[in-house]
Amino acid sequence: MKMHSAMTLRRFCCYSVASSAINPTTRKKQLVFMGSPQVSASVLEALLDASSSPGSMFQVAAVVTQPPSGRDRGRKVMPSPVAQRALDRGFPSDLIFTPERAGEETFLSNLKALQPELCITAAYGNILPSKFLKIPSFGTVNIHPSILPLYRGAAPVQRALQDGVKETGVSLVFTILALDAGPVIACERLQVDDCIKAPELLALLFDRGSKLLIHELPSILDGSASVRAQAQDDSKATLAPKIMPEESWLSFDQEAWVLHNKVRAFAGWPGTRAKVCILDGNDHQNNILELKVITTKVCTDNNTQVNDKDIVTFAGGALVFQCGGDTALEVLEVQFPGKKVASANAFWNGLRGRKLKKL
Repeated sequence: MKMHSAMTLRRFCCYSVASSAINPTTRKKQLVFMGSPQVSASVLEALLDASSSPGSMFQVAAVVTQPPSGRDRGRKVMPSPVAQRALDRGFPSDLIFTPERAGEETFLSNLKALQPELCITAAYGNILPSKFLKIPSFGTVNIHPSILPLYRGAAPVQRALQDGVKETGVSLVFTILALDAGPVIACERLQVDDCIKAPELLALLFDRGSKLLIHELPSILDGSASVRAQAQDDSKATLAPKIMPEESWLSFDQEAWVLHNKVRAFAGWPGTRAKVCILDGNDHQNNILELKVITTKVCTDNNTQVNDKDIVTFAGGALVFQCGGDTALEVLEVQFPGKKVASANAFWNGLRGRKLKKL
């Protein structure tokens, strides 16, 4: 299917969809899905598959996602991954809504016309006002990638990895006006590998979350889930604030495990950066470089003997950075701005014997 233009996608929320609404005599419950990034598209895929299975008690009546935006180097305006997945699956284009805000009156009017029993959100990226939350008769359920009440907020997976947690999970939670504070329907725990990065863990948790959602949908749609859902203990809540680009710099006076966890947490976006310089033959600073650090591990055998702790060495296929607390970080992959990811070995060979110093 040809990709719809940005204007075409944007107008989905501007026209009445009453003529396209699902036949009200159907026995299937009407579900509205709301999400935007690639991990959300996998949840939509699972819902569409489940809705088409024999004996399904629901169908996806509409998809709500962020408006088209400029992505990639060319900044070409493109639909969100969720919108594109819906179009690829042949979902009716006039039932894909892209409001700038979930409180827009035209959007709310169109949503009411569908008479949805349930709304599902998965990384939608927009605040849901009380006017919205009153529309679905069985409420709105969010797939949240943490074990609530831990890591409420915009970056639960990233902040959990930054903290070096050994266990995380995914929760199904009813949405209320307070941030990620609604009653929990169900959760699934997951052990965290100490090398997994945020994009991989996000994908894994939303995959688990979609399966958990499909399993719990019957109880959500018959109302029993709202009766047994457990209130969160707000006294145990922790926050996961949005990551800011200025957080991406690495400070090597911190211990290696802190930096390693930050590299894992910030992988994908915004990434982690360090400033280094190449020394000339007289050990004068030359060619200061901004290096994006892609993959690391904590050095378990830090026996490197150097007079200057700021000098970066090379051992076992890794760049070795001396860090705080007599620890060391092994950098396995790096990237220069605008260049492809390179192995530490390729980078070291490119130095041609010159020394490298961290700043």
